[in-house]
Formats: sequence, C-alpha cells, structure tokens
Amino acid sequence: MNELVLLAIVFTVLTIIGVPLFAAVGLTTALALFLIDIPYTLLAQTGYTSLTPFPLLTIPLFVLAGRLMEVGGMANRLIGIATSLVGAYRGSLGLVTCFACMLFAALSGSGPATTAAIGSVTIPAMKREGYDVPFAAAIAASAGALGSLIPPSNLMIIYGLVSETSIPRLFLAGVLPGIIVTGLLMVTTYVIARRRGYGGSGEPFTWGPFLKAGWDGKWAIGAPVLILGGIYGGAFTPTEAASVAVFYALFVGLFIYRELTLIKIIESLRFTALMAGILILLTPTLAFGQLSAFYDIPTAVEDAITSITDNVIIVMILIGIFYIIIGTFMESLAQIILFTSVFLPLVTHLGVDPVLFGVFTVITCEIGFLTPPLGGNLNVASRISGITIEQVSVAVLPFIIAYSIGLLILIFFPEVSLWLPDAIYGEAKY
Repeated sequence: MNELVLLAIVFTVLTIIGVPLFAAVGLTTALALFLIDIPYTLLAQTGYTSLTPFPLLTIPLFVLAGRLMEVGGMANRLIGIATSLVGAYRGSLGLVTCFACMLFAALSGSGPATTAAIGSVTIPAMKREGYDVPFAAAIAASAGALGSLIPPSNLMIIYGLVSETSIPRLFLAGVLPGIIVTGLLMVTTYVIARRRGYGGSGEPFTWGPFLKAGWDGKWAIGAPVLILGGIYGGAFTPTEAASVAVFYALFVGLFIYRELTLIKIIESLRFTALMAGILILLTPTLAFGQLSAFYDIPTAVEDAITSITDNVIIVMILIGIFYIIIGTFMESLAQIILFTSVFLPLVTHLGVDPVLFGVFTVITCEIGFLTPPLGGNLNVASRISGITIEQVSVAVLPFIIAYSIGLLILIFFPEVSLWLPDAIYGEAKY
C-alpha cells in the first residue's frame, strides 16, 4: 500500500509540473518496476506488443481520410446540405454546425479534427451574422466532440483493443447515442440563440435548394455509406474500411471535386503524423495497466466501491464523475487504457455490457474534450475564433450539461446503445 501511495504521489507531481503525459506514466512505471524488482525489459516488451496489433492502423488511416475529405471539399458540401435543411430558424447557423459535425463525424473519427473541419467554416460565418464569438466557438467545440462517438471512432477502436470488445459492435452502439446527443446539442443551441436573438435571417426551407445541395454533396454523403456499409455488409474489416476511406477521399478530391492538390496531400500527411503521434502513449500506459493487475488494483477498487453500494446505476454515475474529473487533465487515449482495466471488471461483475461501458467511456471523454486545462476541442475552437480558452470554457457549460444528460440517458436506458448491435449481431455472450 505504501508503494501505491508513493507511485500516486510521483505521478501526480510529474503531471502537475508539466511533464508530458507519456513521460510521466513511463517514469512512474519505471519506478514501480524498480520497487517490485521486475526487469525493465517489461517496458520494451510492452512497447513492441502494444504497437503490433493490426487494427491500430485504423486510427492514422481514418485521421488521414478525414483530413483529405476536409481539404478536398467534402466538409463544405456537408455544410451546404445542413444549411439547406435547417432553413431560417433562430440559431440556424448554430444548428447547421451541430448537424454538419454529426455528418462529418462519420468521416473523421476524431473530435478535434471534426471541430477544426466544420468550425473553420461556420465560426467565421456565425461571427458575421452577429453571434457572440465565445458562443459560436462553444457550439463548434461541443458538436465537434461527436467525432469520437459517431462511428467510426478512434477512441472506440482503442477501447475495443484494450477490452477485447468487438469494434463493429462498438461502432453500432454509438449510433443512437450520437443522434440523441446531437439532438440535445441542437436544442441547447436553439434555446440560447432564441433568447439572444441570433440568426433567423436566412431563406425558409424549401425542397429545391435541399435537393440541389444533396446532389452536389452526394459523394460526401457516399463516404459514410461506403465505410459503414462495407463493415456491416461483411465486405471488409474496420482497418480495411479505413484504407478504402483514404482511397475514396483521394479519388473524390482529385477527380470529382478537383480541390485536392499535392500541397494539400502533403499537409494532410503531416497533420496525420502529428495526430497519430499520440499513440506513443500506448507503451507506458499499457505497461502501467499490467502493473495495476500485479498490485490487484481492480479487485481493490471493486471491493471499495461495492462496500459502499452495489447499485449499478450509482456505480456508473460515480465512475462517470471520476472519468470527467480525470478528463480535465488527462488525454482520452491514456484515460481509456489506464482505467478500462480497473473499472471494466467491476461493471461487468454488476451486469453491465462491455459494449455499453465503451460508449459510456467515450461520452465521458467527450466531456473531457470540453473541460480545461487540457480540453482538446476548446483549444481548436479558441484558435479558430481568436479568443482565449477561458472565454470558450465559460460559454461551453450549457453544452456540457447536454452531454451529461445524454450520459444519464445511457445509464438509465442502456438499450438505447445496445439495441442496434443486438438487432444486427444478436445478443453477445460474455
């Protein structure tokens, strides 16, 4: 127990003083190995095995595909479809942002990438229409987080690898919760915009412009149909689907929309390398997770929580609160790897489906995207809008409430997440 306290103190101090997270976890793991006299080769072995799973290729491929679709013109077509559909309602541009982020989330798999792709177009447009700038940035940041919930999702891929859960089932389980959260965000946007008198000056909805925008954007809409249809139709695996998405983005961008250039392709590769660099967290965090099993931390956590309550709803709410707090300063990737091994045995013992817990975990990570000081989406929206992260952090609070309501709906009504995968694949046996 004294060793655990020491390790917790070392990790906390390293994090507070600004040591990069992968280094903080790695140094803490190295200290733990020293204390229990395990060879340091464990780190090297874990580093090798953590980066060998073939499905890991899915993450950089989806990031690259999403970036190519963004700079190749697909994001603008999706915004055009959303704009023609929403019409001249109060907060129409805000509603367009939410809806377009939901559509683009099915292409990118990343929250910050979705925020950048859609927000870079809609935030300036909202500013021109008289929206309060922090509010405009908050809409883009919160709706952009949908990129981690609506399939394909990079965080779900990582959770599936760590928990050995079916990735296609996880993807399907995120569809209905993603639609529900999108609806909650749109309601929040509409209520605030109506109270403040934003928007409402556009053209009313008519079928003509919508059909024209739909025809112009048919290749953009075809991307999620091809990707997800191919996975669930059995044509290819998620990893193969990511490869298909890259080639589809290149084909459409080069030969259909003709907006892709060599410079844009090189920039997209650079962006992918930077985004995928976060996978460096895999080695130390997986080694740390193995050590948690050595110290029997999952059993200790289970005993501690069940001594207080064994009500599954209360347990899920407590874990959700813990995840949200941790997400304020920890990368979502590290959060999933470190704590899935701790909490998954507890919740499965209480009868929670691992697929449901995966969607639950991703939603808490989305809230982490919106909470400082880390707040990945807040940083992106702040840079696009030209305001401070503190201003965006205050404006995003109503949207965090919307996500929290979505999380509670998932906890109280788990069939919202499980109905679709169970309907297509049948109920899983664990």
